[in-house]
This record gives sequence, structure tokens and C-alpha cells, in this order.
Amino acid sequence: MSMFRRNQPDPAAPPPAPTGLGAAISLEKVQQTAPALVSLYKQAGVSLEKRGLTGQRSAVYLVLDRSGSMAPYYRERRGQISHMQYFAEQTLGLSANLDDDGVVPLVFFDSQSFPVVEISLTDYQGRIGAEHDRLGRMGGTDYASAMRTVVDHYQESGASTPAFVVFQTDGATYNENTVKDLLRDYSHLPIFWQFVGFGPAGSREFAFLRTLDKLRGRAVDNAGFFEAGTDPAALSDAALYDQLMDEYPTWLAAARAKGILR
Repeated sequence: MSMFRRNQPDPAAPPPAPTGLGAAISLEKVQQTAPALVSLYKQAGVSLEKRGLTGQRSAVYLVLDRSGSMAPYYRERRGQISHMQYFAEQTLGLSANLDDDGVVPLVFFDSQSFPVVEISLTDYQGRIGAEHDRLGRMGGTDYASAMRTVVDHYQESGASTPAFVVFQTDGATYNENTVKDLLRDYSHLPIFWQFVGFGPAGSREFAFLRTLDKLRGRAVDNAGFFEAGTDPAALSDAALYDQLMDEYPTWLAAARAKGILR
């Protein structure tokens, strides 16, 4: 269950705009280009359908924490890929339903944000560990720098669809007030921030993220949060996608009502 209060749709707010479209990338193309992701692609589609989001188009971003405490999540598990690699593959499965380019811009951060790299349906296997290793020593936890990198990339891309940002972390940022200010400023942009916590249930590290639904001074509530636990790969794909899509429909409706989205 999301650690935020579950937002209930406002009866007066318009529902997500119907498109009459299906998934952004066809099942046949996923089968041809990334057969190992077919199950994830299908499960993400089920969650989108339950939320009335079939046909929704969004640019999906992935932000990954590489602070020092994240090291265990980047290691390959016994006979299996790492938690971080699998989480990236789950995000690709979602993106294939929402974005027709088959590409997810990826931002790593610790004490700083690193330049955007891309993973795609045709180039994702083993990429998380390789990119992580390339960046060298792990640092602290600075959400703000990663958020600025995402916004800069999104605005420079000229995208006409909203952005759905999957923002993973295992700990508290050291600049909470700056993050609050950014969320207020960015609430006028067509960007939704879905934070996902890796770590013990009820961790004090997530106290700040649990407060975001009550953050005042925003045009709309533009952030959600849930905890994926200490063994995030054990969370079922269905549960993960349901959590990811929990608040997005409400944000889409609110953003349209405010003129942030058309």
C-alpha cells in the first residue's frame, strides 16, 4: 500500500482524456525486439487498463540512487540479475506501453547528478551495472540535482506528452527545503514525480517523502511515494505497476483542469 494517503479522484475534475489508442508499442514489436520483457509489458498494460490509462502517452524517465548505502542493490543476486537491473527492466516494460520510441532516459545520482544515458528495448541487458561501475565511487544523496537534470532534459527534448518520472532512492536527501522549492516550481510543468523507496518498511529515511502529499504551495500535487521493501525484486510485477500508477491518473486530471496539460 502506498505510504501516501490514497488520492481519490475529484468528481468535478475531468478524467484522463480518452485516446482510443492502445499501447504505444505493439506486442509484436516487443516480442521481436525484447522478448524477455514481454511479461512485464503485458502486466504494465493490465495496471494501466485498471486505471483507465490505456492509450495514455507519456515520456517515462528513470532516476536511480547510487549513494553508498545502495551498493547491495547493484550486486547480482545468486543466479539472478541485480535489483537495480530488474527495476530498470520493469520501467522499460511500462514505458513500452506509454512511449513509442522504446527509450527510457536514465539519470544516476548520488552527491551529484550524472549526465543522462539511455536504455532501450534493444539495449538494456546488463546496462545498469555497467553504467553504475563506469561512474566510479558512490557518494551521498542529493535529489535536487537529479530533478534538475530530468527537467532540463525534458524541456530540451521538446516533448509534447507529460513526463512520468520513476525516482528510486533508499534514503533521505540532505537538501529537503530545496527539493520542496523545486516541487513547488515544477508543479506548473507537465511532470509527475513517482518516488520509490528501497529499504525497511517504515524507515525513518523516508519520513520526508511521506510528507509530500501535504506540501503546500503547488499548483497541483505532483508527487507520489511508496515503499518497495528491502527485497524489491520480490514485489510482484502486478503490485509494482499498481503502485506506480496509483496517483498518476489523479495528477493527469488535476493538471488538465489547471491547464498544465491539454
